[in-house]
Amino acid sequence: MALRSDESRWGTGARFFHWLMALAILGNGIFGLWMTGLAPSLSKINIFALHKSIGLTVLALFLLRLAWRMADRRPPDEPAPAWQRLAAHVTHGLLYVLIVALPVSGWVFNSAHGYPLQWFKLFNLPPLVAKDDQLMHIAVIVHEYLFYVLLLVLVAHAGAALWHHFILRDNVLRRMLPFGRPRKLSPPGDAS
Repeated sequence: MALRSDESRWGTGARFFHWLMALAILGNGIFGLWMTGLAPSLSKINIFALHKSIGLTVLALFLLRLAWRMADRRPPDEPAPAWQRLAAHVTHGLLYVLIVALPVSGWVFNSAHGYPLQWFKLFNLPPLVAKDDQLMHIAVIVHEYLFYVLLLVLVAHAGAALWHHFILRDNVLRRMLPFGRPRKLSPPGDAS
């Protein structure tokens, strides 16, 4: 397995970042939904701190992934109608924006609330804004709505990948899977 991407598939580095971030984002999203329903307690404070640390980790992983993406070549798009290629690029762009905006909005919310922001209790991060109750209320609403928008975009992303895999039977998903290899596809119009 090649670390770098080639003409037929994403390399191990790109696939590692993709799947690790997917797990962290989905896990932290489910965790975030669950924790908001907890009764106030010291345990809830610790759970919120863990949620924040995972969100900051996603942000750091995104920056590492972006650096890797700039150094790694990109496999060419699979043959598809122009509208599908455009939809794929727009969806990926939205994912990138939301993956940054969600933890940043949480960081703004935390800062405006006046809470210290720690990363796994190892060190504190500086506040992005001064304590501000009005901004805090706006930031928590933005954070929540960004999560739901991210969910919609993720459903579209995963749905398209599954549609390509099971209906079109092409290599779009197969090129990003951590196992298996892209199939040799017959040229369009070839009955073999």
